[in-house]
Amino acid sequence: MTQMTVSTTSARPLRATPARAPLTGAMGVPGDKSISHRALMFGALAVGTTTITGLLEGEDVLRTAAAMRALGADVEATGPGAWRVAGRGIGGLTEPADVLDMGNSGTAARLLCGLLAGHPIFSVMTGDASLRRRPMKRVIDPLSACGARFSSRAGGRLPLAIEGAADPMPLDYRLPVASAQVKSAVLLAGLCARGTTRVVEPEATRDHSENMLRHFGATVRVAAEGAHGRVIELDGQPELVAAPVVVPGDPSSAAFPIVAALTVPGSALRILGVGLNPLRTGLFLCLREMGADLTVENERIEGGEPVGDLVVRAGPLVAVDVPAERVPSMVDEFPILAVAAAHAAGTSRFRGLGELRVKESDRLDATAAMLAGNGVRVDIEGDDLLVHGTGGPPAGGGLVVTHMDHRIAMAGLVMGFAAQSAVTVDDGAFIETSFPHFVRLMNKAAGAEVITPA
Repeated sequence: MTQMTVSTTSARPLRATPARAPLTGAMGVPGDKSISHRALMFGALAVGTTTITGLLEGEDVLRTAAAMRALGADVEATGPGAWRVAGRGIGGLTEPADVLDMGNSGTAARLLCGLLAGHPIFSVMTGDASLRRRPMKRVIDPLSACGARFSSRAGGRLPLAIEGAADPMPLDYRLPVASAQVKSAVLLAGLCARGTTRVVEPEATRDHSENMLRHFGATVRVAAEGAHGRVIELDGQPELVAAPVVVPGDPSSAAFPIVAALTVPGSALRILGVGLNPLRTGLFLCLREMGADLTVENERIEGGEPVGDLVVRAGPLVAVDVPAERVPSMVDEFPILAVAAAHAAGTSRFRGLGELRVKESDRLDATAAMLAGNGVRVDIEGDDLLVHGTGGPPAGGGLVVTHMDHRIAMAGLVMGFAAQSAVTVDDGAFIETSFPHFVRLMNKAAGAEVITPA
């Protein structure tokens, strides 16, 4: 059985020096983190044994596997990326004997709130220092209406005690802001309720939960709402039936080698088997608007999700204006898009980034500081980020404070690949939460030890 690795308290500083040769060849990226979390959770709620291939075996997902095991499901690894989950059925989870520690994963914590709210059991959830700072009130408020009770620190922060509802009520909830995590938490609670749970989202967010619920046999209806929103209805108390899940490569992880290849002169890189769900590919649209040479080959459907190989070649970039309605489709990719914008000619504006303030760090401020500390002129106007690109490589030479945020760490290191001077990140340990072997794969693509311990 794969053992869960836990982040240590000791920092792991890393330095990326400018690449001396183009990035070439083909590489894979880890399995999609969002789909991996959901595959384990829905497998635990299904009747029968679910087989999963391509599961992301980063720390975040291993925390979810451990939690499902603690709740009574039989969860085990059978090979690299291959797992089996013997489920308990809807309403069949059992009370955990100990605290559920979700490490650094906000997705796992918020989705698990929904799952636990619908089961008549008592549980306590905690996480690492970063996760304990992140607000859970956005899921606590709607889930309380189903009959669950929550006790937390001020602001709805972990540790969190949860008493699930004995007879959960179906919810009818309009999201105040677009959030796939909150939507999924409400739907997970609705699985145990009698009647129809309804969620209205102002902007369409990633729909992996809806896709996977159908894949396991639930009845889910989706209709348009306004210009960009959707209404999702789920019929409660279905019998979910075990089904095989193939996890595609994570587009959020693919973003880092893509931008590295775009910005290191002469690069031509192929990234294999990446998920192309249209509600996850906002970054690819932005890069193409910037003039990026980014194409898709070998498109196919795997496990109900569109997949393809991405081919990216280096070239000049121009500034882009990213509308706020595109944020949900690329909420995790703005730090690395900002690195691309630093190379572009002109001023890029990323609009409506308030959601970034409640990620692993205040990701809006952290992204701006990452760039400013490496010679890039940036401005924050309300929830908008402006990046003033020069059409050439940034100066580099700075130290990036990651705030325990894996995406800030990876974005800073990618910036170092094509900067004028090396870029150092204060802690790369948290990269393992989403992109195991990131350093090795990036160095292999560069054909040299570009990323080294600082």
